[in-house]
Amino acid sequence: MNTARIALVTGANQGLGRALAEGLAARMAPDDLVLLTGRDQRRVAAAAREVAELPGTRARVEGRVLDVARTDAIARLAEELRERHGGVDVVLSNAVTRVLPEESQAARADEVIDVSNTATHAILRHFAPVLRPGGRLLVVASSLGTLGRLDPRLHHLFDGVTLDQVEEAVESWRRAIHDGTAREAGWPVWLNVPSKVAQVAAVRAVADERRERDLATGTLVAAVCPGMVDTATSRPWFTDYSQARSPAQAAGAVLDLVFAERVDPAHYGELVRFGKALSWYDGTPPVEQERLLTP
Repeated sequence: MNTARIALVTGANQGLGRALAEGLAARMAPDDLVLLTGRDQRRVAAAAREVAELPGTRARVEGRVLDVARTDAIARLAEELRERHGGVDVVLSNAVTRVLPEESQAARADEVIDVSNTATHAILRHFAPVLRPGGRLLVVASSLGTLGRLDPRLHHLFDGVTLDQVEEAVESWRRAIHDGTAREAGWPVWLNVPSKVAQVAAVRAVADERRERDLATGTLVAAVCPGMVDTATSRPWFTDYSQARSPAQAAGAVLDLVFAERVDPAHYGELVRFGKALSWYDGTPPVEQERLLTP
């Protein structure tokens, strides 16, 4: 069996995803393989070529077209890596949809949910089973992903539930947006909050089933918060960027989890920010963005 390590990054054409791919390629061994993925074939090929040619790159880098909104494509890639390599060692689920404050949140809901949530569910379902012992499966979320960010009426949908139940909750949110009952039910206008909470809930659900055997083999399944990152996706949403990190700086804390010699049990299944697990129950619903978006 091929003993080279296999790493996969989604949404890796630019921004944080690109920085994660660069960091993996610099810190992995020459026989290892980094799969840099995205939707656009031309951009994927260009990014993979550029990363492969960086002076600090050590590992092999290949570009692969992967539209994470297509769950069948995720399933096929996971099966391919299982058949060709016996599994995968690092999966960094990072793909996001860019939404601007002036755009209708409701009009963009399907795209955001498909890319951030349905895709996360599919990656967890298909890649967790092919994650090799000692591997890392990390879902990039944010500090908005704690349960306290949601209206208390919605907490039962995401706390102590299975992955199937998280998916059902996300689809009920989608339906409520389309039929105009979301605000009445307690869902915020800002899509980023329930989307991130659902991502972390999905990670927690899968981790709850795998915890004992994963910790025994030094395997980590977790959500990660890279902090405020100065990218085209996030910049329109904030007025103060004095504390923002560059994509390369933000990638560093995520990669530290990937390359840690041992898995901290306190990190397993949690939302980890700068090496510290955030409490699932902390947080309050954000108001600045809601004021910005509410007519």
